Amino acid sequence: MKAKIIITPKKAVVDPQGKTVQNALIHMGYSGIGAVHVGKYLEIDLEGTDPESARQQLDEACHRFLSNPVIEDYRLQIDPA
Repeated sequence: MKAKIIITPKKAVVDPQGKTVQNALIHMGYSGIGAVHVGKYLEIDLEGTDPESARQQLDEACHRFLSNPVIEDYRLQIDPA
């Protein structure tokens, strides 16, 4: 199995990296650029066959270690092998 985790700043949090990317795109001539949010993407190969157990463990890991729940949201997806 493979877990895919996307971590992004919460909408209410100022994202200086995203603002920098937004400004750079606008200055480069790209039009229609709205808010940009820069985050993290993780892929984790999982051993075992129980996706629900893996989801519970990774959900806890995301909440305790991989993300900062005060300022970040995360999405967790587990794909079969």
